[in-house]
Amino acid sequence: MSKMPPVRPLPDVSMNPTTPTPPQAAFAPAAQQAQASARGRFITFEGIDGAGKSSQIAAVVALLQAARVDVDQTREPGGTALGERLRELLLHEPMHLETEAMLMFAARREHLAARIEPALAAGRWVVCDRFSDATFAYQVGGRGLDRDKFDALEAWVHPGMQPDLTLVFDLDPAVAAARVASTGVDPDRFEREQRDFFVRVRAAYLERAERAPERMCVIDADRAPEVIRAEIERIVRERFFS
Repeated sequence: MSKMPPVRPLPDVSMNPTTPTPPQAAFAPAAQQAQASARGRFITFEGIDGAGKSSQIAAVVALLQAARVDVDQTREPGGTALGERLRELLLHEPMHLETEAMLMFAARREHLAARIEPALAAGRWVVCDRFSDATFAYQVGGRGLDRDKFDALEAWVHPGMQPDLTLVFDLDPAVAAARVASTGVDPDRFEREQRDFFVRVRAAYLERAERAPERMCVIDADRAPEVIRAEIERIVRERFFS
């Protein structure tokens, strides 16, 4: 994805969704004008299960909304009616590895065509929980899918298109597993995988991030949520609003 010119600076607000939004009279018209004249930005969140992405996604969405940015929050697999049906199959039905990878990309192609690409073209920003980096990490790294097959699927489904910013939440798999167990929610078939699987997934994420350092920022997820939130706010400000 080509790099877009920066928009006007963000107002000085907390990423806490409960913080009241300050007066926007001066900022809002400028932000709206920039949004109307430029393609939207695409931000993705990645990491192993239990890394703590969900609350931070909500915080980034709240920050952007406070800046009067039109944001579409979504997830993968899923994001569309068809994608959500495929998500249920992927999370709960046993299947061949290559079937799994192709269904992931089938859901992604529908997601891109029906939701992500139209939003970006209209100037809206898209914040997505997982994208193709997750398929590389889980199916290539975790399960051993042939990399050439992954590359072919990625090039077919979104040729030349990548997120503007990807935040990778890095956490020891043992800590992540404890977090998942503490929720009391029945795990899906990925969450039921053994620790060695998540060790490989984590390594694949870090490999992918090393290969794309301008796009992917690795976040130490073994810290207090407010510390992580402050780092993410700084990254978003520096990347898009400075």
